[in-house]
Amino acid sequence: MFTGTVFHWIAQYGHAAIFGLLMLGIVGLPVPDETLLTFAGYLVYRKQLSLPLTLAAAYGGSITGISISYLLGRTFGLHLVHRYGSLIHLTPRRLDKVHRWFDRSGRWALTFGYFVPGVRHLTAYVAGASEMNLFSFTLFAYSGAFLWASAFITLGYILGDRWESASRQAHRWMFDLLLLSAVAFTAWWLWRRHRSRP
Repeated sequence: MFTGTVFHWIAQYGHAAIFGLLMLGIVGLPVPDETLLTFAGYLVYRKQLSLPLTLAAAYGGSITGISISYLLGRTFGLHLVHRYGSLIHLTPRRLDKVHRWFDRSGRWALTFGYFVPGVRHLTAYVAGASEMNLFSFTLFAYSGAFLWASAFITLGYILGDRWESASRQAHRWMFDLLLLSAVAFTAWWLWRRHRSRP
């Protein structure tokens, strides 16, 4: 039902709806982001939307949303960790580990996390709470936003009238990727823990 409303808004308000919905979706509201982008690409295929303006609106909404998430994490993250972190065993020491992880390799999660459901909604909050450098954040997060938005808009454009069935298939692939990533991370974490034992 909500997806149908999203389609209606995009068909009626065009690029402004794409910008606003993606901004809210990246912050964490339940917006069907990939479906939205693929549908926008389909409307470009139908010549109902301009390709450059659609790409600009999608990219602008994505980077605005992820920047808001980063600022929220940066502003409130540390305060909440210091005040309530011990309740969930998230101590300042562990936060420091997250910060170091972002310095080492976590930045790539900002780039490719867009393609994993649920991940793109969290990475910016974590990056902000761990006080990740703003330049590094924008470099990796904004690059990921461009790749992600371009990929799904292009998919909708290329598929044309077949966009809807392909979009459902893409969602299944992304769920499989998320599951595989979770299994791989768990295996790596268990291996690291086992190796660190005396």
